[in-house]
Amino acid sequence: MTQIRDMAERWPVSESDVLARGRIVTLRTDNVGMPDGEMAVREVVEHPGAVAVVALDSRGSVLLIRQYRHPVAAMLWELPAGLRDVEGEPLLQTAQRELLEEAGYRAAEWLVLVDSYSSPGISTERIRIYLARDLTLVPEPERGYVPEHEEAYLTVDWVPLEEAVRLALRGNLHNGVALLGILSAYAARGEGFAALRHAEDPETP
Repeated sequence: MTQIRDMAERWPVSESDVLARGRIVTLRTDNVGMPDGEMAVREVVEHPGAVAVVALDSRGSVLLIRQYRHPVAAMLWELPAGLRDVEGEPLLQTAQRELLEEAGYRAAEWLVLVDSYSSPGISTERIRIYLARDLTLVPEPERGYVPEHEEAYLTVDWVPLEEAVRLALRGNLHNGVALLGILSAYAARGEGFAALRHAEDPETP
């Protein structure tokens, strides 16, 4: 039986050209060598990656935030999340910071829920989704963060995890990270979260 496990591998690149650089992403083209010797041009969006948090309270409800997303012209219900944009910051610390900044909570228990490439056919973006439990609401003056731009207009709500799954399957939710996090948390809960990894386990491949 074949071992089902993603593995790191890099096919040869004969040439790479940067087409554009933005504040967050860079667009480049690579000439990639195929196993049969042919060359293929592939567009790549370089992205710093992100983290997200499925925060579950003692009643089994998941914390969702509603945020405006300009590229898709929509208000989307999402998980607390953010870019890996602080150099040298451990992923767990990034997740803890985002949960505090966007929702005002700290968590005593952290586990890795799932790791994902958001769109591996074109983007380098990696996302680690954490499960956070044993939550404490931090008074607003103690959060040390002033929201700006879209984050100044966030809406926060709690939804029973089972209802969040139903909302996903009905087509009421569209953010890919939120869908992955909600469904993964629902599946993992069936085993009491025993299969989840430690919060500081490394990403692979």
